[in-house]
Amino acid sequence: MMRIERISETTLMVYFADKIDVELAAKIACYVQRIKEVLSSAVVEITPSYCSLLLQLSPEHCAEPEIGRLIAQLEKIYQDCDFTSDSKKLSKTAVFQGKQIVLPVYYDVSVGPDLVTVAEHAQVTIDEVIHSHSQQRYTVCAIGFAPGFAFLASVDARIATPRLVTPRHFVPAGSVGIANEQTAIYPANSPGGWQIIGNCPQSLFDPNTDPMSPFDIGDEVQFEPIDRKTYIELGGQLWQQ
Repeated sequence: MMRIERISETTLMVYFADKIDVELAAKIACYVQRIKEVLSSAVVEITPSYCSLLLQLSPEHCAEPEIGRLIAQLEKIYQDCDFTSDSKKLSKTAVFQGKQIVLPVYYDVSVGPDLVTVAEHAQVTIDEVIHSHSQQRYTVCAIGFAPGFAFLASVDARIATPRLVTPRHFVPAGSVGIANEQTAIYPANSPGGWQIIGNCPQSLFDPNTDPMSPFDIGDEVQFEPIDRKTYIELGGQLWQQ
């Protein structure tokens, strides 16, 4: 059951569940879409995660009784999105269709220093890791950690691998990683502890474009393996530690 808590004077947290459910992403995406349509003047920023939503409110909507009316509207939107129905279905007022995104990835030890580690952990060959990772279709379940960083689920259980015990100080932009049942692409150079198995040469965050990132909650992502020549032609660079 959904609950709403006031986190600070200008923020609300909406909780949808107490455990991760990939199929919840479509309904949270519906909820976000409806908030943007109905409450755009009151909600200035929306930060979704697997099971919750952080709402940054405009200052003029934070006082009573305005905040009470806002919470009532959020509860009504929840009912419209029909979170209580079958997890694969949405109500007629909550139809949502995420984008289908295909991203090129060069899977190779020159850009994926943990490719061998993941294969050994799964007791499969590197080719099997690549096939398994690229054949899966992933749902964007949360966006955070860094601008444009999309948490994608779920990785095939056979290649799910824990994070590194000691995170790296530097992970190049475009690095494709695995952390347990999740996968993601680092949109910019940053520290990180995910198991890196490849690199995507496509830019995934640019503050000067609209939208700044291709990802929205509920989108579906699939990776397309490319060869070294194509990777270099697309602007990809080899790993430098």
